[in-house]
Amino acid sequence: MASPEIQDSLLDRRVLLGVSGSIAAYKSALLVRLLRKAGADVQTIMTKDATRFISPLTLGTLSGREVLTDLFPEDSGQSAEDAWTKHVTLGLWADVFVVAPATAQTVAKLAYGFSDSMLTATALSAECPVLVCPAMDRDMYRHPATQSNLERLRALGYTVMPAEHGALASGLVGQGRLPEPASIAEQVTRMIEERDEEEDDFDSPFDFDDDAAFSEPADFRAPPQFGEATQGDTAPDRPGMEDPDLSAPQAAPDAAPDAAPENAASHPDAPSAPSSGDDGWPAATHDSFAGLNVLVTAGPTQEPIDPVRVVTNRSTGTMGYALARAAADRGANVTLVSGPTCLETPPGVHRVDVTTTKEMHAAVQQYADADLVLMAAAVADYTPARMAPSKIKKDDSDELVLRFRRTTDILKSLGEQKRPYQQLVGFALETNDGIANARRKLNEKNLDWIVLNNPLEEGAGFGTTTNRVTLLHRDGYKEELPILSKPEVANVLLDCVAAVRVGAGTSNGASS
Repeated sequence: MASPEIQDSLLDRRVLLGVSGSIAAYKSALLVRLLRKAGADVQTIMTKDATRFISPLTLGTLSGREVLTDLFPEDSGQSAEDAWTKHVTLGLWADVFVVAPATAQTVAKLAYGFSDSMLTATALSAECPVLVCPAMDRDMYRHPATQSNLERLRALGYTVMPAEHGALASGLVGQGRLPEPASIAEQVTRMIEERDEEEDDFDSPFDFDDDAAFSEPADFRAPPQFGEATQGDTAPDRPGMEDPDLSAPQAAPDAAPDAAPENAASHPDAPSAPSSGDDGWPAATHDSFAGLNVLVTAGPTQEPIDPVRVVTNRSTGTMGYALARAAADRGANVTLVSGPTCLETPPGVHRVDVTTTKEMHAAVQQYADADLVLMAAAVADYTPARMAPSKIKKDDSDELVLRFRRTTDILKSLGEQKRPYQQLVGFALETNDGIANARRKLNEKNLDWIVLNNPLEEGAGFGTTTNRVTLLHRDGYKEELPILSKPEVANVLLDCVAAVRVGAGTSNGASS
């Protein structure tokens, strides 16, 4: 359940969520989940490009409402009578309209009043506060054209949340990340509370009764019948809304601006140059995990056949080490239990080296009360039933037969002793029937999240600097991510974990 503050403010509130085509669109699913758990009724609108990053089915399932993508009846398969005024009805229905993520293209269109999609047309029709949450690459965000468009939106009465600083999908580091879903939900709550206060104090300049003027049914606060035209006079402007001075000639952009030139940072509103560590790793940008005890496992295990030979796998530990560093950068107390690897210990991380599955199990049990457990190690499922005391010599036989036995299922044992405050995250590397196998593992091992990848897919698996994963949550949420660097995958996963922790009302340092 959501935190009490958000719960009280969003119960029975109506939120419009506009999603445009950004890699950050995956966070919209987490935002819908938070808003719904807080009691809000959420209607999602997506641009065509947004559907390339997250499926309408995902957002529709989470919101309990059909996702809208088309403005014209011929696109939606509905009659003109039912569909052509949807954007108007939605604009009257909502208590707040959130555009998250808002790409440079969408920001430009909102700034200049374009209405070429359901999202932009509804924004023009909205009689409620509008919150714009930009998300784009660093140079696009700090480009003077984008900064000018954001200032124009503020002048028009929109609320703009500044983009956050951090690692971006392009590999650059800087301002451009979509604010965390929890932060957006908190801003939505504040905007609704402020609107309620304004409406209590606001004397309408129009001498008519709103209900009579619109001829709306008495239960208008119930979910609307989309396409049902309203009648009567036009509603008054939003309280406190002022007409900005936009008389200066300006060219309306019809596409997102290109990347900024080298001197883009000279714009007075442009953020300062981003910082990073000496090794180029994204610098820490927030302390969302401050006080949390986090356990990460990484690398392979080695099961000895004899004093010389081992059974192992191709894991390099890169994904687990990326998770450990990302968690430490967010302020967590991180313990990394690592199989054999050539990687250096991430800064600020306590590392415990192990070799076999038995050793890893023993080490993990020492930290089994961690608030968050990220089991990224590629643990052997089987170990030789007996280790030969000396090197096995080659003989005249063409075959060598070895007997194996099952190792301890470390992740399953953690699931069986799981604490109420704890989140368990597992990884599933599958070459066939991936979703079905991962979901089975998620349920059987009592996990909160499972990260699925296929080593046969391009950009995924062992020995690569990138990964392509699907995130699955125990409540049915599923999202496929594109190919990203492993540090970026780590941050996306931790974003998801953080959002769910906030939505569940779990405080940091629950085990302390």
